[in-house]
Amino acid sequence: MKTLHSRLSLVLLAACSALTALPATAQQLAITWDDLPAHGPLPPGETRVEIAQKIIAAMQQAKLPPVYGFVNGVQTENEPASAPVLQLWRDAGLPLGNHAWSHMNLNTNPLADWQQDVIRNEPLLQKSMGDADWHWLRYPYLAEGDTAQKRAEQRRFLAGRGYKVAAVTMGFSDYLYNEPYARCVAKNDTAAIARLETSYLDAADAAIVYSRSMSKALYGHDIPYVLLMHVGAFDARMLPRLLALYRERGFSFVTLEEAESAPFYKSAVDLNLPPSPDSLEAAMAARGLPLPPAPSPGLDLEQLCR
Repeated sequence: MKTLHSRLSLVLLAACSALTALPATAQQLAITWDDLPAHGPLPPGETRVEIAQKIIAAMQQAKLPPVYGFVNGVQTENEPASAPVLQLWRDAGLPLGNHAWSHMNLNTNPLADWQQDVIRNEPLLQKSMGDADWHWLRYPYLAEGDTAQKRAEQRRFLAGRGYKVAAVTMGFSDYLYNEPYARCVAKNDTAAIARLETSYLDAADAAIVYSRSMSKALYGHDIPYVLLMHVGAFDARMLPRLLALYRERGFSFVTLEEAESAPFYKSAVDLNLPPSPDSLEAAMAARGLPLPPAPSPGLDLEQLCR
């Protein structure tokens, strides 16, 4: 484990050195949350409502602008006790968007089934949001279709229903930490939890370098980034420290709408336009540019606290 952690540290040092030429101005970050109202296993003694309360409180304490939560309505049936999370989110002045009813993967399911999964979520969103706009969609699994025809048809479908797409340009697989955290809490393994905390923040820091390196290679400057997060128990535990990290790294927080007003997101916001890369990795591939070292947990999360 020490060897893996050392490798991650070396990656961070090398990538940070490569960023010395980047502008020193504050960079912009829009935080978004997937899988409301329930994500990942619950550690003993916690509830979905308590997790949401921690996330909301941390965002309020940090004075973040309104942050989107993307909803899988099926969880209100699978875990009825999680349903109040949506009202808590709205009571805090935070908007909701569509993540498809059952989190259906468009790449592995027929387009017609996926379309119905998106539509099935809409009454819940309309009820929760009232007169406010809920027509933002986050693709489950970030899957946009496994064929050119499917991608084109789903864009026409979403455009016809007035949607914009919440693209993702920063992330560090935060969801991977919630399951081992639940196991470690059950075993009361405080040393393992401390290792998870260090790994989580290191991976987030590496993801900053990763995304900024791609933006620099593509455009010579930073774009406003959209960060993908998940409403899990460990995310709730770590959020105050994570937000402090972003501020230490020079980020200011903006809304999803503000971030996606940048030219990079043009075809995600207007689905009537021809598609263009809506991730930095896809933009790098389109230009034939090599990817920088990707963030890594530096821990065997699958085996921790087994």
